[in-house]
Amino acid sequence: MVKPGQTAVIHYTARMVEGSDAGEIVDTTDVDVALESGVYEGHRDYQPVSFEVGAGEVLQGLDEAVAEMEQGEHKTVEIPPEEGYGHHEDDSVVTFPRDEIEARSDTTASEGELVTSDTGQSGWITSVDEDSVTVDFNHELAGERLEFDIQVIEVK
Repeated sequence: MVKPGQTAVIHYTARMVEGSDAGEIVDTTDVDVALESGVYEGHRDYQPVSFEVGAGEVLQGLDEAVAEMEQGEHKTVEIPPEEGYGHHEDDSVVTFPRDEIEARSDTTASEGELVTSDTGQSGWITSVDEDSVTVDFNHELAGERLEFDIQVIEVK
């Protein structure tokens, strides 16, 4: 088994588990998977991920799954929100005056636009009306149960 403190080099593919997007790939480190499934993005560098096991460098559920694996092993695990990107927090959805957002971003606020807070936190504009803009600072996968296909390529 991979021991805490060792470096694991892995490939993974993450999929949605529930809802209308069940089975949809949301992330992968494997270029072949990205090409075959139609999620390839030319600006990405599809490479294995290297991390220190037990150091909190990756999602808790991914870290714990790899800690139970051997070099060369392939495994599929489900990761609940609390071990992944967390639960969707209503307090992380904030409404701002529209003129404040537009002055900060020097643009016209529109749904789907990515903005950054004074503290460096990124969020997506989810709604815009005449006077206000609502920004969701939750991770886009917050609240989602994810399935990870993991392959341990190397342990150092």
